[in-house]
Amino acid sequence: MTHQTFIRAYLRASTEDQNATRAKETLAGFATEKGRRVAAWYVENASGAVADRSELMRLIEDAEAGDVLLIEQVDRLTRLNKNDWEHLKSAIQLAGLRIVALDLPTSHAAMSLGNGDDFTGRMLDAVNAMLLDMLAAVARKDFDDRRRRQAEGIALAKQRGEYKGRPIDEKLHAKIHELRGQGFSVRKTADLLGCSPSTVQRAIKT
Repeated sequence: MTHQTFIRAYLRASTEDQNATRAKETLAGFATEKGRRVAAWYVENASGAVADRSELMRLIEDAEAGDVLLIEQVDRLTRLNKNDWEHLKSAIQLAGLRIVALDLPTSHAAMSLGNGDDFTGRMLDAVNAMLLDMLAAVARKDFDDRRRRQAEGIALAKQRGEYKGRPIDEKLHAKIHELRGQGFSVRKTADLLGCSPSTVQRAIKT
């Protein structure tokens, strides 16, 4: 029996303060344009530089050969170092997943590949594997550069006695308290304000 190809979308934000579902509408719209729909969503707040991500691992475990791993950008999937990226890439390949990234146009054809289109699939896999490696390396370099600049900035601020840590977003906290006071749930409040549920919960405690 031929397996029906499923589109499995992965959404990630680096911190709990960011809204991991920000690109959900964009990915759903992209799938619709290709005559497909997203069968399952996997959403988490975790650093792309960390290999062990529960939702990403669940996606890989759920997948069957020929399924599509849909992402907005390659850096949503990885900011890993070379060794960790090779391990993740191997797990994705063993699961038979094809990666489709909105910022990698050559990968988009996988949305319409049939199960019997073996030659085209193999050619696209080869091209996309090379381009994915390049974009993964760029994503990691960007991560390292930002971490270095951040560390340099913090060190300089400490020398000047100006470092006070991350400031509280007073306006956001006020809006959270306002919506919660109106009876909105934690999840609905987070959706309306474009933040994570954990941010809402922390604001409630202050």
